[in-house]
Amino acid sequence: MEPCETALRLYRTALVEGSLPAEAGRPCLVALRLMSVRPTEPEVLHPVPPTAAAVSVLRPLREEKDRLHRAERSLQAAFAQFGAVYNEARSREEPAFTLLVGGTAISDTLEAAVDACQEELLTAQPGGGRPVEHLVDALDRDVRLLARGVRQRTIYQHTVRVHQPTLAYIEQVVSAGAEVRTLAEVFERVIICDRKAAFIPVSDDRGNAALEIRHPAVVRFLTRSFERDWARCIPVDDQSITNRPPSIMSDTQRTILRAIAAGETDESIARKLGMSRRSVAVHVRRASEQLGSRSRGQLGYLIATSGVLEGPPG
Repeated sequence: MEPCETALRLYRTALVEGSLPAEAGRPCLVALRLMSVRPTEPEVLHPVPPTAAAVSVLRPLREEKDRLHRAERSLQAAFAQFGAVYNEARSREEPAFTLLVGGTAISDTLEAAVDACQEELLTAQPGGGRPVEHLVDALDRDVRLLARGVRQRTIYQHTVRVHQPTLAYIEQVVSAGAEVRTLAEVFERVIICDRKAAFIPVSDDRGNAALEIRHPAVVRFLTRSFERDWARCIPVDDQSITNRPPSIMSDTQRTILRAIAAGETDESIARKLGMSRRSVAVHVRRASEQLGSRSRGQLGYLIATSGVLEGPPG
């Protein structure tokens, strides 16, 4: 409360003269208790020292402040007790996200999760053919799962259809009851166990770190993404293992053409599709010959403007 000049002047006058007529007092002087009325002189206001007035005015505020501090401390103590109960209960739950660092930690955790599968194992494996040593370990594990009645679905890229070790593995697990499909497009690696736990790589260098996910909403999101890709895939069955369907090549070619039009290099395309760089170069050369391109930049332009990506596959 900022005193006005009139109030200061009247207070000074009251101090000099000893009092003021009651009708001359300013409301702020009375509110600040700088002027008081004596019972024997109701028509006169007497000045009060500011230190005494301050004690009178500030005492209730200090008391209210102390009361609020006591209430705050009491509430903090109560919430601390409930917090301890909350943390103790949550500590018994599985963590929603766990970072796995190093190949051993990743493989051991994955093996335990997959072995614990009771109903369904979903796997998306980009990058083309898999190393032979990985296929040997996976075959034994997958056959055991399928024998227990676990449904297993796996997505690979089309390029595995020309990788004989991976194709031999697929033939055996399909015979045991697994379902395998392939897709030309680039997708992310994911393993989903019973729709309760999922594993994804932390970076493009997939062997260094992985994230174990048990948050229901995130696992549900990853499962739905898998299902969308699965619906667009081409099944791998006994016939397609022996004879590669023409749609596989046209699908792969169109994916390569899209990547060229987007300005990607042969090396980038090969890495994403799990192909050799030489195979990609063959596709690029054929496209250049068919469209009459004399440079990579012109080829990308012709692919984007010629309408070859808009027509039916073939």
